[in-house]
Amino acid sequence: MLNTRQALIMAALCVLPIQVGAQSASGVATGGSSTTPSGSAATVGSGGSGAAGGTSATTLGTAGTSTGESGTSSSLGVGGSAAGGKASSKSKVNPNATHGHSKAQANEGGGVWSKSNTHTKTKDGEVSSRTKSMSHLPGGPPAKSTVESTQGTR
Repeated sequence: MLNTRQALIMAALCVLPIQVGAQSASGVATGGSSTTPSGSAATVGSGGSGAAGGTSATTLGTAGTSTGESGTSSSLGVGGSAAGGKASSKSKVNPNATHGHSKAQANEGGGVWSKSNTHTKTKDGEVSSRTKSMSHLPGGPPAKSTVESTQGTR
């Protein structure tokens, strides 16, 4: 049997709206370059994630290039993951490894979703990576984050 205080607390809990989870979007980008008498190099990376309710989505990309007496060499990688609700992720690098894209998203329905996109590229001694992440809960605007880094060897 409940006493009066316990009954009032239980009644209040039944009436108060309870928001499950929170929404967030964050990202980080980094880059650097160096030049020596024998050549130069540059690297970049960016990544981010969005989370709301029981969903999350994360993507990242990294690229590097170096130029020296033998010519120019570059590398590029992208990846991502998503969880919760209806989740999907895909990543692709073109055959020349000059452009990559990663996309991840999750949707619980009812206006609860998370997504993240990363574009990374190498071109003419320059490397860049940009990540945009978002999440949303009903009743307000989405949380957003955009980060970007560009570096060159010239």
